[in-house]
Amino acid sequence: MNLVFNVLDPLILARAQFAFTVSFHFIFPAFSIGLASYLFVLEALWLRTGKGVYANLYRYWLRIFAIAFGMGVVSGIVMSYQFGTNWSVFSFRTGPVLGPLMAYEVLTAFFLEAGFLGVMLFGMTKVGKGLHLFATAMVALGTLISATWIISANSWMHTPQGFAINAHGQFVPAGSWLPIIFNPSFPYRLVHTVIAAYLTTALIVGAVGAWHLLKDRANPGARTMFSMAMWMAALVAPIQIAAGDAHGLNTLRYEPAKIMALEGHYRTTPGPSGLILFGIPDPAGKRIDYALEVPKAGSLILAHDINAHLDGLDTIPVDRQPPVAILFWSFRIMVGLGFAMLGLGLWSLVARWRKRLYDWPLLHRAAIAMGPAGLVAVIAGWITTEVGRQPYTVYGQMLTSQSRSPVAAPAVATSLLAFVIVYFFAFGAGFYYLLKLMAKPPQAGEAEPPHTPKRAAGVTPTSATTPARGAIS
Repeated sequence: MNLVFNVLDPLILARAQFAFTVSFHFIFPAFSIGLASYLFVLEALWLRTGKGVYANLYRYWLRIFAIAFGMGVVSGIVMSYQFGTNWSVFSFRTGPVLGPLMAYEVLTAFFLEAGFLGVMLFGMTKVGKGLHLFATAMVALGTLISATWIISANSWMHTPQGFAINAHGQFVPAGSWLPIIFNPSFPYRLVHTVIAAYLTTALIVGAVGAWHLLKDRANPGARTMFSMAMWMAALVAPIQIAAGDAHGLNTLRYEPAKIMALEGHYRTTPGPSGLILFGIPDPAGKRIDYALEVPKAGSLILAHDINAHLDGLDTIPVDRQPPVAILFWSFRIMVGLGFAMLGLGLWSLVARWRKRLYDWPLLHRAAIAMGPAGLVAVIAGWITTEVGRQPYTVYGQMLTSQSRSPVAAPAVATSLLAFVIVYFFAFGAGFYYLLKLMAKPPQAGEAEPPHTPKRAAGVTPTSATTPARGAIS
């Protein structure tokens, strides 16, 4: 086995390990960001309307949120481990910039979530309705603040600015922190990521609602969650497509090689560029075989000018080009699923118009099939973003080959194998439990979660302080 390990490149192994763990971790924030906001909406609707269906749905998804949130925290700890073991040079050189950004995430987001998460999960029968709603809002806000700092740090790696390099080769702030935090790609990436999280949650909620509608069309909880999810898909999917277009224009300006690669533009062509819909990348021949291309559409989409001239990868040194094949397919998976989400949302609008939202089995089966589409799309998008930055960790400033720790291949391969095994069993069990929770239908006749009423000191508590059946306590 050591012979096999020694043949492998430790840089490739370190990259594979980080790609595996960060991709696995990313699916949990993508779900919990949207689900936390959904829980806030459910509780606010309950307090406003008094309808028990919202309270029951809140409790239904609260259990799922608790498990997903915990799995996200645990899987995120591994990131710190790898920064110290496999990427110590990167950590040393970028620490003065990225370290404080990560610390701000802990101080502003993690503490906020941790402070109110207990009230949200266990305080439903112990605090007033307003305070519990406030706790839910703070947890939802905390997830958004966390995403803000993480995306800011990652965006700086793509569009670095506001830094200087000291005598030790470290990146340090060159005065104000504002250019670092609000770097050129940050607003586009933040909007695109948060909307993706909301769509991911909507598709999962919609799939669960559709699953139970196929079994019982009269279940009020299933009807409500499916309706809310389809509204989100119909209204937000077009916004996400527009946000993705704006993000693409920004990327073309600051990371042109990434756009060239994901579009399959190996060579600069005279005149306007076409849009390659499908094909098979041939890295050796520097071409896209069997390309299905729309003339001039590339210039129209990428530059918003049908006659615009766009450069190809032949204008970039070969050793500075990202891998085309990976980007070409990951980008098309992301975009294809995005338009599928739009199609599902439009289909649901037709179903509403025809008054068949709850009794159109084909729509429900399509929603179930699209349930994991959001998770697949965010991973494909993340691959497009991160692989497109190669061969740099800090774009244009620091190569990935200069960032790794001096660790031998056997050590990296052993830890990678350990992660795969542990993740398979530990998180496999977590996924199985989440699916079991989702497979259980929301109970139509289940009592609302009670809240502690206001009472004078010394008055004996009533039965309203007793936890409801199935409440988290």
